[in-house]
Amino acid sequence: MAIELNQPALRHARALIRAGDVVEDERDDWSEAAPTADEENAFIEREGWTEYGHWHLGVDRSADRETKKAWSFPIGDFRKVHRAGVIAAESRAGQFDHTEIRDACKALLELIDAD
Repeated sequence: MAIELNQPALRHARALIRAGDVVEDERDDWSEAAPTADEENAFIEREGWTEYGHWHLGVDRSADRETKKAWSFPIGDFRKVHRAGVIAAESRAGQFDHTEIRDACKALLELIDAD
């Protein structure tokens, strides 16, 4: 399993943040704000796997892209980027030595906090 930074998701997140589509919540809020499995499934059914991937900063290129296993480090609720989701992704990426993802999260947080 080789998780890499998902560049399309990073571009998507930057665009949403610049457009103001961001929830400036706190670190501990992510457990409540993160989409449930049912919400994920409904989104995939409605929008497809490519759009689902746009909400995850990590991608495992060895996994089938049409499975949840391929996607990691979620940062939003399929409507807005959540600051708490970016913080959670940054922390987890740092724990598991995914430095490129960790650094991308830091940059997203700077963009969110620049307001």
